[in-house]
Parts: sequence; C-alpha cells; structure tokens
Amino acid sequence: MSTTEPDALLGPADIRELAAALGVRPTKQRGQNFVIDANTVRRIVRTAEVRPDDVVVEVGPGLGSLTLALLEAADRVVAVEIDDVLAAALPTTVAARMPERADRFALVHSDAMLVRELPGPAPTALVANLPYNVAVPVLLTMLERFPSIERTLVMVQAEVADRLAARPGNKVYGVPSVKAGWYADVKRAGAIGRNVFWPAPNVDSGLVSLVRRTEPVMTRASRAEVFAVVDAAFAQRRKTLRAALAGWAGSAPAAEAALVAAGISPQARGEALTVEEFAAIAENKPGQNKPGEGGPGEGGPSLDTDPGPGSG
Repeated sequence: MSTTEPDALLGPADIRELAAALGVRPTKQRGQNFVIDANTVRRIVRTAEVRPDDVVVEVGPGLGSLTLALLEAADRVVAVEIDDVLAAALPTTVAARMPERADRFALVHSDAMLVRELPGPAPTALVANLPYNVAVPVLLTMLERFPSIERTLVMVQAEVADRLAARPGNKVYGVPSVKAGWYADVKRAGAIGRNVFWPAPNVDSGLVSLVRRTEPVMTRASRAEVFAVVDAAFAQRRKTLRAALAGWAGSAPAAEAALVAAGISPQARGEALTVEEFAAIAENKPGQNKPGEGGPGEGGPSLDTDPGPGSG
C-alpha cells in the first residue's frame, strides 16, 4: 500500500479550485455530484475491501476524489470517464497529487456503456460513485462484460440501492434486483449523507456491495432469455404471471404451461420469484430451448428497462 501524504486526497476547497480552473459545473444531464469529503472516499475504499493486488475499474471518476483514494489502496486503477474536460484533466491531477502512483493509473475516455475492453490486466473489482441517471444499466453492463470483476461496491441513490439489494417478496423487489442477483450476491453496505457532495443532491445515497457468484445460475437458458422473462414479468407487475407473461410466451395458456412446467403457480406474481425460478420459466418457454443450448451468461446485453436514478 502506498504511503501517500494525507493531503494527497481532495477536499472541498481542492474540488472547487479544480472545477473553477477547468470551467466545470456539475451537470444534471450526466447526473454529476462530486464527492468533496476525503473521509467518505476512504470509507468507500475500506467498505469495498480493496486489496493491494486489486485492479480496480472506476466509472465516472469526475475530478478524481475516489480515484486518488483507490490508488492509495489498489495495485492499479482504470477510470472510465465520458466527459471531455474531466477526462483530459484527471491524469494531470493524479500525477500532481500522487506522482509515485501515476504509472498505476489508466484513463479510458468513453461512455461506460460502450466499453468492451480495458487496458492492462483484467479488473478484479469495480468501485464507483455512479451517475444518477445511468446507475443500473452501467452496473449491469460492467458485470456482464467483465466477468473477472469479483467484487463491486457502488454508491447510488438510496432508493436504487434498496431496489438492487431487495429480496423476493419485498415491495421494491423488481428488475434491478433480479438482474443483479443473476451475477452476484447483493446487499446494502451503508448510507451516505447529502453533505459530502457538491452540489448536494436532493436525495440520500447508499452503498451496495455485489460479490460475484462463485457458481452461476444453473440453467440451460441464456442470460438474455432469462432477462426477457424478468422484463415481461415486471412490465405488468400487478398482473399474475399467467397474464404478464402472455406476450412473452405467445398466449396466456402457453405462459401457464411454461409456469406449470417450471413448478411455479400461474397465479404468482413476479415479485415473489427468485432468479433461479425466472431461469426455470425461461427454460420451459414453448418451442424455445433445447437441452444443451445456451449457457449461463450467454446472449447480448439485456439491461434494466426502468433503471431509475442512481446517486453519483
């Protein structure tokens, strides 16, 4: 671990000075809220259990508050930033404030939703203060495209954190809960107050921990096929699965047949089902799957259709 000086991290005055020099104002369009508290970013790194041998990918590094704290603890940090001005400035900030770690930092100037490869060794952890408006799609995309990521800790809007970590039967259990559960064991990992951000958001934030499953969901269905069932089930969440899955299956009787074959009551609703049960339904879609076709994690990206805001 690096023995950096305490003032290597960014405080409120540093953040505002950097932003002023760059002519940067956080934008609602990109859901930007910059963390201005060094204790908070160190807490995030501790909660993420970042190890000295970790290769950490960070999405939306902004002015570099969390980036610097990650560089203190990890072997290497790869930051993905879409904003032209912020992407151009971040390597300079790292070199100025943590010169002895600058060669362990890499920047990818891109939209995280478009990134399919990262420079250097495969990432082992994802730690990010995710932007308000794309939190869930970005999270699911990164987990799908980079299977080497074992541990994830993201800061998102508290409401989204609750949804991601919800269990079957919970009133906020839905598409994000099931899809995140396809990849990982998910849990809430703490709360973050509003006063550590600039500008201060109108919502509270929460930390979510995701530890990748050691064994994938056992199913003949592909990930895309399972996610299609999930999307259909929650598109009309007040309806029974027999009715909600009618379009997916081709008709209500076909949906009922798939449900019965999967051992699930046609009168059940989506919020009661585990990811394994959704997979069982996908396997039994009439005329869809044959034994041996598809496998865990196969298929193209299938993202949350109603991601909601996440706190960044």
